[in-house]
Amino acid sequence: MKKHSNIPFAPSRFPVFFGWIILAAGTLGMLMSIPGQTMGVSVFTENLLDDLEINRNNLSLAYLIGTVGSGLLITWAGKMYDRYGARVMAFIAGAMLGLMLLYLTRVDAVVIFLRDNKSFANSALTTFILMSFGFWGIRFFGQGLLTMVSRNMVMKWFNKKRGLANGIMGVFAAFGFSLAPKILNQFIEDLEWKGAWLLLAVVIGIGFVSFVLLFYRDNPVDCGLVADGQRIANKKSKRPPSLPARDYTLAEARRTRAFWLFTLAQMISALYISGLTFHVVSVFDSVGLDKSTAIGIFVPASIIAIIIQFIASWVSDYIRLKYLLIFFMFGMICTTSALITLGNSQLSYWMLVGGNGITWGLYIVLAAVTWPRFFGLKNLGAISGFSLSWLVIGSALGPYLFSLAFDMKGSYDLVAQGSLAVSIILFFLSFRANNPTE
Repeated sequence: MKKHSNIPFAPSRFPVFFGWIILAAGTLGMLMSIPGQTMGVSVFTENLLDDLEINRNNLSLAYLIGTVGSGLLITWAGKMYDRYGARVMAFIAGAMLGLMLLYLTRVDAVVIFLRDNKSFANSALTTFILMSFGFWGIRFFGQGLLTMVSRNMVMKWFNKKRGLANGIMGVFAAFGFSLAPKILNQFIEDLEWKGAWLLLAVVIGIGFVSFVLLFYRDNPVDCGLVADGQRIANKKSKRPPSLPARDYTLAEARRTRAFWLFTLAQMISALYISGLTFHVVSVFDSVGLDKSTAIGIFVPASIIAIIIQFIASWVSDYIRLKYLLIFFMFGMICTTSALITLGNSQLSYWMLVGGNGITWGLYIVLAAVTWPRFFGLKNLGAISGFSLSWLVIGSALGPYLFSLAFDMKGSYDLVAQGSLAVSIILFFLSFRANNPTE
């Protein structure tokens, strides 16, 4: 895609390093993925239940099917990213996300049309199938492809400053994600849920896609630039190498211990956090705590996460990433053990808040900086995409496993105990999660 990198303008002629523009563009791309993220979908749940012929269990199952289907395709999408670059893939992701949001506004009309034409007599089943497809679309093109492309693009434009860039991107993205539910809820109140999704479809499918064509660039080399904005002399430094001596293929990466330790650690986190978030009111109610207490964990946990994320991103430029993984698993041990004893003491509540904050903050860091540091840039899409597919599937299974545990035992202790056991094992294994090149 080098021949198109200077169209409609040459990034090398910018008065400032174009990587900072890329950082802003990638952050915007992360924010545009919100309609496909869990917090972006959850705001619409009650309206969908009221207006569509589907019950809560079937809507949740449709979401599960769509998310798993998305996860299975992320590795392939990563390979397409490696082949065609950030601008092409972000254009496709934005355009298709807009179209899928537009499609979701017409699901009820499609159900009526098929019923009237006797194509499908069972409206509930038809709605379930159509919503499964819609959820797959916004999850794959939003939470999956657009997130991966925007994040990886920024990582390619920075080398020695990769952690700092990720920290800046993460802080702004975190603030945007935390504000998104309130903003989307206001859209729904003003425009109803169809109007809200239609507005998002136009903003993303036309506005953001146009922005992508103007500002997205795959890497600095194609633009006649170098990472970080200047050539850095080879000199001794205490910081670990920011890139390996050679680029790994996906097959080679999968044969390393570090790949699986980092991937499985993030997967168990995605499973546990998504399940806890999805059922948080019920989790607290099961131990005699009210809804306001349940919802109250998110603000302090988010503040901790933003602080942890920024500091860890900066520090990641100077230390081995396995130390961040060890701290990450410590956070998981705190939050899972706290869930088992939740309701017994104030300490358990704050362990849950603190553990979640540590985990949320470090999750963003590890998902971004690990793969270029360990395996290079050439196959970054395929490697990060394969890892992300495990995380997406984990996040899809979490709510279901939490629900299953509650149905079996009348509490969430079983899934908390299982998550704790896995977290303890991964904590000790993390001490051996060295960079494969070491």
